[in-house]
Amino acid sequence: MSDTIPTDLAVIGGGPAGLMAAEVARAAGLDVDLYDAMGSVGRKFLVAGKGGLNLTHSEPFEPFVARYGERAHEVRAWLDTFDADALRAWARGLGVETFVGTSGRVFPADLKAAPLLRGWVRRLRASGVRLHMHRRFTGWDDDGALRFVDDGDGTGHRVRARALVLALGGGSWPVLGSTGAWTGALAARGVDIAPLAPSNCGFDVAWTAHFAERHAGSPVKPVVVRARDAHGGEHALQGEFVVANYGVEGSLIYALSARLRDAIARDGGVEILLDLAPGRDAARLAADLARPRGGRSLSEHLRRVAGIAGVKAGLVYERVSKADLADPAKLAAAIKALPIRLDRARGLDEAISTAGGVRFEAMDEHLMLTALPGTFCAGEMIDWEAPTGGYLLTASFASGVVAARGAVAWLRRQ
Repeated sequence: MSDTIPTDLAVIGGGPAGLMAAEVARAAGLDVDLYDAMGSVGRKFLVAGKGGLNLTHSEPFEPFVARYGERAHEVRAWLDTFDADALRAWARGLGVETFVGTSGRVFPADLKAAPLLRGWVRRLRASGVRLHMHRRFTGWDDDGALRFVDDGDGTGHRVRARALVLALGGGSWPVLGSTGAWTGALAARGVDIAPLAPSNCGFDVAWTAHFAERHAGSPVKPVVVRARDAHGGEHALQGEFVVANYGVEGSLIYALSARLRDAIARDGGVEILLDLAPGRDAARLAADLARPRGGRSLSEHLRRVAGIAGVKAGLVYERVSKADLADPAKLAAAIKALPIRLDRARGLDEAISTAGGVRFEAMDEHLMLTALPGTFCAGEMIDWEAPTGGYLLTASFASGVVAARGAVAWLRRQ
């Protein structure tokens, strides 16, 4: 096992949080070495940008902050330092202009992640940040040196750093490097860690084989989803979700996933209600359904008078009894509040992001671990979560800024 040249700051993790921490620390004059277990940085960032990189959101600051749920107060401090506007300005500094889509989401002008990442890595290297790939962090030696294994040839490496930023990601997308394997090493050194859990994930539903085979992959829109959280509060969102062969997924489900996951953990399952005809009054809908349909089939009648067709009609037949299908009032009530039971959240390896991780109570306001002075955390490995829509990326970038500034200030005091 070989020693490397000592460095001011070691950053472990080459996602947005780690790269931003490296950039900020290097700009402050520190020698910076960044280590990542993969062969190149930003793997998950690139995958997230395959369908169009949703960099951030144009929502006003207060509702933007509210998206972080129970950790809104803590994440607000990050966003006070580096918010959505700052992120767009940062991208502009790399020559990447952004635009606001119809949903309020912010994208690069070319929609791509790769050009932004390439430009960023070039700038980091030019500034003097040293990138070390295929270096998997395995913990600390007895004398406090960082230990790495080269996954290419199996050789070991020791690094002595005056300060450390950990940006190791959560437990989702392990094939891209976010394995959650770091939890054991930190817990062994007295760091308080909340168990990792899936966030922005799908949920299992016991569909009939006929429904799943016919409608898997179909988007349900527009629809309102209503759900109760673990504290009894009701939440309703309009948009769309997707029927999967195993259950449900997609933007509406992801937006509610934290509440749904926690309710399932408490009760063993949770029921959501679907309004398949948002904007239509229930009484008027019942009257329309009561019209004579002559020789038309019920499916054709539903399509003509209620706009219920395709996967929406499939959901109605899946969940409404034959007796209630024949009763216009009961059928209308079911269309306005169709119950779907979710049995369990999908696993971490299928989730878009992760809840759990290093608890805020284990860190100071600069994201330094109280159990490990000089060690800072950033990104998804901290116990916070947010819906998709640019909120995850924005807070990850911002946490990297906060951790780097904390490391710079800490080193200057030593």
